[in-house]
Order: sequence, then structure tokens, then C-alpha cells
Amino acid sequence: MPRPRDLGLGIGRLPVGPTNSVLDIAGVGLGHATIWRDEPDPPSGRGVARTGVSCLVLAEDSYRRPVPAGAAVLNGAGECTGLLTAQEWGAAETPVYLTSTMQLGRVYDAACEIEISRAVEVAEDVVIPVVAECDDSHLSDCRRMQVQATDVRLAFDRALDSRGAGSAPESGAVGAGTGMVCFGFKGGIGTSSRVTADGHTVGVLLLTNFGLREECVVDGVPVGRLLPAPPEPRGPQRPAGSCIGIVVTDAPVDGASCERLARRIGLGLGRTGSVAHHGSGEIFLGFGLGARLDRNGALDEIPLAGRALDPLFQAVVEGTEEAVLDSMFSAPAVTGRSGHHVESLHAPATLELLEAHGRR
Repeated sequence: MPRPRDLGLGIGRLPVGPTNSVLDIAGVGLGHATIWRDEPDPPSGRGVARTGVSCLVLAEDSYRRPVPAGAAVLNGAGECTGLLTAQEWGAAETPVYLTSTMQLGRVYDAACEIEISRAVEVAEDVVIPVVAECDDSHLSDCRRMQVQATDVRLAFDRALDSRGAGSAPESGAVGAGTGMVCFGFKGGIGTSSRVTADGHTVGVLLLTNFGLREECVVDGVPVGRLLPAPPEPRGPQRPAGSCIGIVVTDAPVDGASCERLARRIGLGLGRTGSVAHHGSGEIFLGFGLGARLDRNGALDEIPLAGRALDPLFQAVVEGTEEAVLDSMFSAPAVTGRSGHHVESLHAPATLELLEAHGRR
């Protein structure tokens, strides 16, 4: 499936990085484990699974040298472990794991096991993994725990292997994004990057699962209202689901600035039509790799602050807008639990509409 720029869509004014993804930040890796099965309904089987796990490795040594971190919540109908630690200490010690709502506990357990296997000192100090979720139960049966510890380990290993890749990672209906729905179209994993004039790179990673069809905006075009209505309702009929947003930069920033970067994710979502409905959890995390912390919380570089953050803010907003579209255009139509079917935004009618408005 094509990404937005493959279709001629150019979002924002800043240039993108070589892969237009979070992999453009040195040391960052992204891996997925996709769970796709068709079994009898419980109790005789595990039902239809359209789910998975995604893992974002920030730095391989993040337990011994924590990463500056911050968090912001636009609407809190969701869960993210490690968020309070990021807010209190301005630090993160583990990769970020994404999954479906009912699988969060299993992923957390497996993430703890991964950290214990990699850093023996965890046993003397404990660790709080960062695990965030969105609800994919429209397409995936949540009556059975679909995710296993081996899936979490696979996503982690693939994230390590992806570091330094010269091509973009998989996006759309993969890993945690397999069963997600965005604006009534297929959503999932989306990513984009921007390079500022002073040479810093900002990468955005999203798990999109929010909004109503009529709210969808693509590069300023209200496609959700202009496209013909489907012959029958498609996607969840309630505006709930959530969006987990992550921004990573190679600029030297502290925890307070990471929180400010994370908060700008909400502005990017707004450009695509999001209004953060009551039942949706918009939870955002920000991380900086240009400065690192020791185990006592001391920063090893002088961080950027004040107006020096403005180019990074612009990069977050532009990258977020494009990452939403990446999650949708790169995802094919998916049929899941109970025959629920969700169409892809990448369709002839969408492309014709965008061309008519001069966007391609």
C-alpha cells in the first residue's frame, strides 16, 4: 500500500528525513508482531483476531541511561503505563509498547521480562515499562487474550533489527494497528519525520483509532463530508477508540520540553479533523535523544529551551498530520470479527477528490 507522498500528497513546509519515519532518528527502532487468525468463536476457539504488538526502541541502553521524557493527555479515556513516571521524573527507561486495550497487562508482563533479561540490576531497582493501548474490538475478538509473550519479544527483536534501516518501516494494518479504525476508515500505525533548519530531526509515531467519517480532513480537504456515503454504515458507529501519539527528536531537550513537544501532537490531530471525543483517549509521549540522563536523573547536555523549541513544535504538528494519513493510506480494507468490514481511505474516489482540489 502507498504512503501519502507516494500519492503526491505533501503535508507541511519542512523537509522530511530519508525514510520519512521515526527510524530517521539514530538508534530508534520500530518492530511489529501482527496477530491475524480466524478460529471458531469462544469457548471452542479464540475467535477472529486482528490485533498485535508494536515496539518502539528509543535507545538500546535506556535503562542504564534513561531518556528524557514527557507526557500530555488531551482526553484521558485510555491507559498508558509509565506515563506518571515520565511526568514526575522526566525520564523513560524502556521501549514504548503499543497494543490493544485488553492485552495491555500481558504486554506489560512481557516487557518486564525483557528488561530483566537485559539488565540484571532491574532486580535491585524494578522497572516500569511504557505500554499504551487503543481498543480494536470492532475487528478483533477480545474475549480471549490474543497476545502472547513471544509476540512481544518478536516485536522487540524486530525493533532492534530495524535500527539504521534505509527504508521506512511497515505502517497501516500491522502490529498494534492491525484492528484499528480511524474516521470510519482503516487506521493503524502511522509515522513521519521532519528536519528543522538547524539540522535536528523529529519523528512522529501514531496508533490511530479515532473519529467519525464526516470529520476526516486530508490536506485541508474535508473528504469525509465530500465522499459519497457508503451504502451501509461502515466502521464503529460511536466516536470512540483513541490515539496514542509519540514524538522523538535527536535535539537536546529535557523532560519539560518533551512534554511541550508531546502536547503539540494534539494540534496535528486537529488538522485531520479530530475533536477528541468523550470516549476517545488521546495520550501523547515525547522523548529526546540529544541529551541523556544518568540513573540519578542528571542531564548530560545543556538542553534547548524557549524560542529555540519553535522549529521542533512545527515539526511535531506537520509530522503528526502526515502520520495520521500514513496510517490510513497505507492500510488496506480489513474484515474482522462478526463480519465487520472497514474500507481503506486509499480508493479511486478519494484520489479523484484530492486531485480535483489540487492536492495531487
